[in-house]
Amino acid sequence: MLTTRFVTGAPNWLDVGTSDIDGAISFYGGLFGWQFQSAGPDAGGYGFFQLDGKTVAGGMQTTPEQGPPSWTVYFQTPDAQATAKAAEQAKGAVLMQPMDVMGEGHMAILADEASVPFGIWQPGRTKGLDVAGDPGSLCWVELYTQDIAAAAAFYNSVFGWETSAMPFPGGVYTCINPAGADEEAMFGGVVPLADDPTEADAYWLPYFEVTDADAVVSKAQELGGTVRVPATDMEGVGRMAKLADPYGARFAVIKSAPQQS
Repeated sequence: MLTTRFVTGAPNWLDVGTSDIDGAISFYGGLFGWQFQSAGPDAGGYGFFQLDGKTVAGGMQTTPEQGPPSWTVYFQTPDAQATAKAAEQAKGAVLMQPMDVMGEGHMAILADEASVPFGIWQPGRTKGLDVAGDPGSLCWVELYTQDIAAAAAFYNSVFGWETSAMPFPGGVYTCINPAGADEEAMFGGVVPLADDPTEADAYWLPYFEVTDADAVVSKAQELGGTVRVPATDMEGVGRMAKLADPYGARFAVIKSAPQQS
């Protein structure tokens, strides 16, 4: 599962771009108890969502020209320039060139072979999120795509990801883990886009751990969010739901099942 012992290729940051940052602060504050801390006057309005003083995500206001409100998942790289080049060579694209972020690290926004945006973060002073896997923080990511084999090949060439098939009732789930890591380092999966009838385009979906999925779904609705998929049990995995905030940014929540010893 996802932890803050970040390794190359694993998620180490995420942020939300939204049409209403004040509204998003209110929504996620009410939903997860997050508080927002500005990154300072030179950060262009960017700031950090924090839980008990620890950063769990970033966020900023974006314009329609920058795309619809959405969550972006970032993956760790030791060399942002080299990773951006590898993405281009694998028939992806560089949407935002690698840049230094005030000495905290280097970032870039890329797109995979199916034009799905994702970020990369080369750690500097900021290694990544302060919390992962705990309630109110990122615990898993999923890529919904039309071609699982093509996606697996792309991300393997860019990050060295390894995939494995995990059977579950009704089908097979494609799990992702960093190169050379064991199953305990799995951090996400690749899912057929057809399994999400609410969406037409491929996308990355972040999951946040919660203590009560049903309560979070109810609260999200109270706060103006949308339930895309109601809370559902997955044997051996947990109880999960897919939501969207009031501005359309998609995310999911899960109360993970206890790990079998």
